[in-house]
Amino acid sequence: MTRWGILGTGWIAGAMTADLQLHGHTVTAVGSRADDSAARFAAAHGIPRSHGSYEALVADPEVDVVYIATPHPQHAPNALLALAAGKHVLVEKPFTMNGAEAESIAAAARATGLVALEAMWTRWLPHMRRLHEIIADGTIGEVRTVIAHHAQRASADPAGRLLNPALGGGALLDMGVYPVSFAWDVLGEPTAVQALSTPTATGVDRQTSILLGHAGGAQSVLTCGLDGRGSNGAVVVGTEARIELAPFFFSPTVLRVLDPEDRELERFEATVTGRGMQYQAEAMERLIAVGGEDPRMPLAQTVAIMGTLDEIRTRIALHY
Repeated sequence: MTRWGILGTGWIAGAMTADLQLHGHTVTAVGSRADDSAARFAAAHGIPRSHGSYEALVADPEVDVVYIATPHPQHAPNALLALAAGKHVLVEKPFTMNGAEAESIAAAARATGLVALEAMWTRWLPHMRRLHEIIADGTIGEVRTVIAHHAQRASADPAGRLLNPALGGGALLDMGVYPVSFAWDVLGEPTAVQALSTPTATGVDRQTSILLGHAGGAQSVLTCGLDGRGSNGAVVVGTEARIELAPFFFSPTVLRVLDPEDRELERFEATVTGRGMQYQAEAMERLIAVGGEDPRMPLAQTVAIMGTLDEIRTRIALHY
């Protein structure tokens, strides 16, 4: 039995906890920066132990793995705190604020023999497994283009997290990490990076468009934004057919394979209970049990993806 501790008490922490409990995983403790918020979260989710500090949570002997669900700038220090206490870590996306922080977590995990995994839950969803099977069997031919879009209508409050540069706000790190990771997943490491962005009054990016070049001349066309909800779909274009994921390519969705005449060759839609975050928990527990890295989300790739986000930030002059 792997015992989970939840570090943070925001919305994403609640969603992950609900999926863990729904699917039989054991959540033994929650930690917050204040006793009352930890106690409220524990009561709401039926968690037996609550801690009024992150230090107390990672020191809890009834916790084996810590799910890091704090704002972006706290991911690295929180993960390093847990690793130093001998706990495995599942770290919410974006994994860190930059590549250097990501490498520091990877180095600590290697040094301690513990598992550090990015909570890019999309990688383990059933439709993504099917997508890779379809590409591997040659149904769509050679992949030429990946198109992915993630835009939401966020709060316009300048003090809110998404507009606050001190909290790692902006479209790129919150929304753009999904299409960038998707492009990496399908086409691998980019060989060229171009980007165009529009800033908010607070200095973070309001919307960003990204063009990635990949080996063999393939390209990724990616967009993200935070002041208008988009289609949030994705397309993988091959020489013989294309794969469409809609709506919301990053969550459980419908996969369709269409030939050049738009005839449907396949339609795939898995039945997923809960939100679908349980698949990353299962991957984490497998790694804890057997060691190694998960080929769906290797730690080295997580570090490299943060490097790609760093390059995009350089291109659009986004500084934190």
